[in-house]
Amino acid sequence: MKPKLFSIMKNSPEELKGKNLVKDIVAGLIVAVVALPLSIALAISSGVSPEVGLITAIIAGFIISFWGGSRVQIGGPTAAFVVIICGIIDQYGIEGLIVATILAGIFLVIMGVLKLGDIIKFIPFPITVGFTTGIAVTLFTTQLNDFFGLNIQGLSSECLPKWWAYITNISKINWTATAIGVGSIIVIVLWGKVSKRIPGSLVALILSTVVLYLLQKNGMATEVQTIGSKFSDLKGAIPMPHIPNFTKVNIGALVQPAITIAILAGIESLLSAVVADGMTGDKHDSNQELIAQGIANIASALFGGLPATGAIARTATNIKNGGRTPVAGMVHAIVLFVIMIVAMPLAKLIPMATLSAILIVVSFNMCQFKEFVEIGHTTKTDLFCFSSYFPFDSCI
Repeated sequence: MKPKLFSIMKNSPEELKGKNLVKDIVAGLIVAVVALPLSIALAISSGVSPEVGLITAIIAGFIISFWGGSRVQIGGPTAAFVVIICGIIDQYGIEGLIVATILAGIFLVIMGVLKLGDIIKFIPFPITVGFTTGIAVTLFTTQLNDFFGLNIQGLSSECLPKWWAYITNISKINWTATAIGVGSIIVIVLWGKVSKRIPGSLVALILSTVVLYLLQKNGMATEVQTIGSKFSDLKGAIPMPHIPNFTKVNIGALVQPAITIAILAGIESLLSAVVADGMTGDKHDSNQELIAQGIANIASALFGGLPATGAIARTATNIKNGGRTPVAGMVHAIVLFVIMIVAMPLAKLIPMATLSAILIVVSFNMCQFKEFVEIGHTTKTDLFCFSSYFPFDSCI
């Protein structure tokens, strides 16, 4: 087993020079722009501060590209982990999440060494559709509090109690925040017709931030919540690595959450790599990819980051913009690091409703409605697999 980057350096070093290198750098820049709002939004939705999402994308993203078995895989935090992370933090705290992520990384490395990558690829399609759709529904539900500016404190981590809280507090809707959220969704959806290179999520984030800043400067919309009003202590730097105190957590209780993280990371990363192979005509090394995912998750946790995996949308963006070697993914991580150092103070002005709008669009895109309907008309076996792995426990 050998990382793709090392194979390219040995067998075709010309791919890392001249015009090819320029294409990878440009692709990395564009992917960083796409990853920026997503990383911040996913961190907040997971119950941690915004910079944690960027730390994850920087540390894990660089390692996944540098050490991975795919030429074009882009790694970082993804929406599929949000529900799992929230559950772990609620039950075991941040320290518990860090330990669970480290354990998951160890499990992933072991899976790669034992060459279990090929087995994961045979997981039935209805299972992945059911799981992904369930996660999308749950993610959508978590965003309504900020989208409508309800500012409900102490929301339940379960889905139905959340909906009941929304219904009973419907009179508290902040119409300015809601207008910002709706406007952000409109910009995200329509911007794709204007430009494919610049993501609509970034345009919506910039426009809504400027509009809210001008309103608040003139004494209006002061009640609309921003990142700064919710997270006063934003840090524009990556902290020193921290080894958690394993004696203060119940390792045995964290094994099951760690296995969940490892399996989800393995499935999502290899699914992304398979999609990437279809777009590029290349063939990834699934076992090397698992090892890279494991190392990346361990490193991310040590720096206080979240679980990470290969991100299909960001990987596809990389490919469509000319990325063909791991250099693009490494550039993406470096660019995010520079942005974090330079622009983190400006993040305090971003409306929470805009970040919710971004994740609402993400959850909509995650729902595989066509496949969902097709499975309902297929064999009873497929339907059973689908219903068995739809995460009802996370919704009720």
